[in-house]
Amino acid sequence: MSAATITTQSPPKAGHSVLGRTLATAVAPAVWGTTYIVTSELLPEGQPLFSGLVRALPAGLLALALTRTLPHGAWWWKAAVLGVLNIGAFFPLLFLTAYHLPGGVAATLNATQPLVVALLAVVLLGQRLSKWRLAWGLVGMVGVAMIVLRDQAALDGIGIIAGVGAAASMATGVTLAKRWGRPAGVGAMTFAGWQLTAGGLFLLPLTLVIEGVPTNVTGSGVAGYLWLGLIGGLLTYTLWFDGIGRLPVTSAALLGLLSPIVAAGLGAVFLGQLLGPIQILGFVLALAAIAAGQFDSGSRAPRNPTDRACTDAATRTIGRNIP
Repeated sequence: MSAATITTQSPPKAGHSVLGRTLATAVAPAVWGTTYIVTSELLPEGQPLFSGLVRALPAGLLALALTRTLPHGAWWWKAAVLGVLNIGAFFPLLFLTAYHLPGGVAATLNATQPLVVALLAVVLLGQRLSKWRLAWGLVGMVGVAMIVLRDQAALDGIGIIAGVGAAASMATGVTLAKRWGRPAGVGAMTFAGWQLTAGGLFLLPLTLVIEGVPTNVTGSGVAGYLWLGLIGGLLTYTLWFDGIGRLPVTSAALLGLLSPIVAAGLGAVFLGQLLGPIQILGFVLALAAIAAGQFDSGSRAPRNPTDRACTDAATRTIGRNIP
């Protein structure tokens, strides 16, 4: 792949630059943590496809209108693939999980995503397996389970399959986004807009054929859709894909643990879900996993040049000679 087709991104310089980029990227999964309470409290029930469509397509079209940039060449099919994985498949599977499982079980399944990313980074990016981040991914998943799982947690086959599928879909999309980078001159909002639009267009015929348009959307439902589309969609995916291009993909994936942490916190504040000693310990473990996962004790240079661009200040171009 020619370096001319890949955007030149300035890697984090040091210290505060890396911290700032990490914090900005962390905003995305933190906001995504509101999805569970918004879905359960504001949106009409039983509409996972429509909810995913309304969250994706309007935000994607708005991004295209603002940036006025369309894909070109191979990026038509690449944007379509990423849009289906990160948006078109992930959104309805996520909503389906939220509809069929208690929020705690759904969050625990989603917390497996960093583990999947760590393994896919070996296959798709040619990286050595980071035992450090893999171990902390396991710690984080255990922490999330301690926070959100309750004795009365019920299991539902459809919800379990949807939850596993959602984690696998976005993990694959995130890893491929890291491998392919972004075209030269294309910003993060444009990149997010391509994927939101592609994912929304993928969902459009499925929604019309399978679910149709709900007739029971209330004013609170409209507010929920606006929040999920503009803030939980356009803004957060812009921050997320900008961060993915600059941070090691496995450490960025561990930031995803913030979603169930925020979801549990909102449940405690607004739904009266009490947090006992076990939940507090789970918070500590999950937060420790997020923090520790931003480092790699192995400190070996990654074989994939995309990640090398994020760790070596001398490297200015990503995506060159990707295996």
